[in-house]
Amino acid sequence: MSATKPPRSGRPPSTARRMTWMLILFVVVFGGVFLLWLASQYMLNSFFDNMPQPAVEVSTYEAKAERWSSTAEAVGTLVADNGTEVTTEAGGVVQRIAFESGQRVRKGDLLVQLNTANELAQLQALDAAAKLAATQRDRWQELGAQKLVSRAEVDERISDAAQTRAQAEAQRALIAQKTIRAPFDGVLGIRRINLGQYLNPGDPIVGLQALDPIHVDFTLPEQRMNQVAIGARVRVEVDAVPDQVFEAAITAVEPSVDTSTRNFQVRATLANPDGVLRPGTFARVGFDLGQEQEVVVVPQTAVSFNPYGNSVYVLADAPPEVKNAEVQEGQKAPQHVVKQRFVTTGPTRGDLVGITDGLEAGEVVVSSGLLRLRNDAAVIINNKVTPEADAAPRPENR
Repeated sequence: MSATKPPRSGRPPSTARRMTWMLILFVVVFGGVFLLWLASQYMLNSFFDNMPQPAVEVSTYEAKAERWSSTAEAVGTLVADNGTEVTTEAGGVVQRIAFESGQRVRKGDLLVQLNTANELAQLQALDAAAKLAATQRDRWQELGAQKLVSRAEVDERISDAAQTRAQAEAQRALIAQKTIRAPFDGVLGIRRINLGQYLNPGDPIVGLQALDPIHVDFTLPEQRMNQVAIGARVRVEVDAVPDQVFEAAITAVEPSVDTSTRNFQVRATLANPDGVLRPGTFARVGFDLGQEQEVVVVPQTAVSFNPYGNSVYVLADAPPEVKNAEVQEGQKAPQHVVKQRFVTTGPTRGDLVGITDGLEAGEVVVSSGLLRLRNDAAVIINNKVTPEADAAPRPENR
């Protein structure tokens, strides 16, 4: 008969100890997974950081030294020397139209004649009454000189004659108001009336504009108040005559500044003998502000404009490791790299911008492809197609 084993003595493990070992096992497992993830991310970032960047194809421009004078530009509007809507002071029926639309007229030329038959008849009656009153005045003056009538009666006859003559002159003025003439030399617009039409006082008849000379009105900020003077020459360009630059002279400067915009108004005058410039046309005005200064000129596409500072990418020889780097078959190893350099920009002219500090004449800068560049990036030069670099560009109208 076999002997039975005695029961094992001791306490079973507590719940707290089991939870502790489970927590330790959890931390070890998930800690290992997290460390593996961190290691993989580090290796991936290191790979991309050290991965060689392919060469970027760019176009280049050699910076040039030029002497530019400080200029300013403004937009304005052409204004006629004299311009008005011809109208009538007195109402009446149109009896005669003596002009054609678009006709050139001289001051005093007849434009419209209103019907004055009734007014002429009244004028004849008033002239007759005035003549009679004058005769009676003269007769009573003779009688007064002979002491046959009182001085008061003589004065009354003199007053009657004057009043009757004034009434006749007022009637004559009314007739003159119904004869509408050109108030100044100019070009007429489109006729707005017809024969037999009744015109009320103030109704428009036709536009009249004096085109030679013509003015251009434009505004400038208050900072330029002391930079413009009477007689200064300005350049005027209009879209209606795209291939011509007109020269004008400043003839008036508004002495006060508009409190709402902080701008002041300037007027320049220019000759317009052929009438090619018309009132109301949009105009671009340019003028010089001071003496010339030397600047280094590059295309505006070569400058990276940023809030923290403007910069350009200057071409430099590539280091040997870049020149000797392996490239795909049929490609050439890049011979240049770019260096980012901060510059101070100055005035602009068309497609060009002046660099006043940070760049020397003769240095070669990248003129296109800047968005793909970074400092020390390898580049391949391709100048088959380059951005426009004209100081006075004239794009075609399409």
